[in-house]
Amino acid sequence: MTLRRQIAAVIALVSCLVACTVAVLVHRASVGQHTDQARASAEAALDAVLTGYDRTGELVGGWHAAVDDPAVPADLRALAARGRQGSLLGPGPNGTAMWAAAGAGGRVVSVRLDFAGDEQAVADLDRAVQIAAALSVAVTVLAGVLAADRISHRLRTAARTARTIAAGDLDARIGPLGRRRDEVFELATAVDSMAAALRSRLENEQRFTADVAHELRTPLTGLLTASELLPDGRPTELVQNRVRALRDLTEDLLEVSRLDARAESADPADLPLAQLVARTAAAAGRPVELVVSADATVSTDPRRFDRVLANLVANAHRHGEPPVRVRVDGPVVTVRDHGPGYPESVLRDGPQRFRTGARERGHGHGLGLTIAQGHAEAIGVALHLGNHPEGGAVAELRLPVPRTG
Repeated sequence: MTLRRQIAAVIALVSCLVACTVAVLVHRASVGQHTDQARASAEAALDAVLTGYDRTGELVGGWHAAVDDPAVPADLRALAARGRQGSLLGPGPNGTAMWAAAGAGGRVVSVRLDFAGDEQAVADLDRAVQIAAALSVAVTVLAGVLAADRISHRLRTAARTARTIAAGDLDARIGPLGRRRDEVFELATAVDSMAAALRSRLENEQRFTADVAHELRTPLTGLLTASELLPDGRPTELVQNRVRALRDLTEDLLEVSRLDARAESADPADLPLAQLVARTAAAAGRPVELVVSADATVSTDPRRFDRVLANLVANAHRHGEPPVRVRVDGPVVTVRDHGPGYPESVLRDGPQRFRTGARERGHGHGLGLTIAQGHAEAIGVALHLGNHPEGGAVAELRLPVPRTG
């Protein structure tokens, strides 16, 4: 049940309980008032009848006075037979009546006042109270639903913006949700402050990464040049390999920083996909099985797409096991190896820089998939990572096709 329905249900329940309580209290008060008035009138009439009966021995004054009336309620008749006086609501010839009786000379003198009019008045009042209570409940519930809908709308707006921020758009802001500084307003302000703080920290991290990579680039280039002047031998080869690896890492860091800053724009063109994939597979430097099920013309940036596919193929060779198969099926390209597959953390959270996941996937820096994902997003290519049921990692690229017309 949504928050709006919960609030509406609670308001409706409370309103109904209040209305029922008020109706019961009004009914009891009305019945008590009419009963007391009828009892007082009946007892006054009985006093007048008894006074005349004691003087003249005859019943005077009306009020349906009678001696030893068999219709007198049994309890009241027994009370009067003991010489006492009382009144009681009971059945009468025309409906409910207020009886009053007293003993006089061994006989029971009684009067009867019809109570049907009072009952009708009580019923009319109950009906009026019920209508008023129903209207009050309806108005209260409507007002509660409107208030709950406003609160729910503000909370949905905050949740939608929070999901946008979580998806990576740190420029998204909830903004003011109403003029009143209530709890929802405080929540929106807190989320906006959190997004601003996250953006500031991320920018600082990206700036630091770019600065470090840029500062390392120059001395590493000089170090690589100097290593090439060393005499040939195994130690020289090891030094050159490590320097090249460090240079490649620095270049990857620079590329990641450019992707984070969105410093480069895409240059799309309409090209045959099979031809692009074949060129990248040929330049991979390692054996790749290319399978073309169906070719298609796609709209993409060839330089960035080449970078995406090359990184996926290199990742398959580095962390998986041969054979590495690249399949083209229309606008979809899949890269599959036959290794242990992607670790659960990568499938759940996506590529993370400097996190390679399970050890059996290799000892890289975790930048290859990050760069591939960054370029894929830049050119509008959907990248999906998964594991094949028969084993091995599968990366699927779905490219946009040219618009017709």
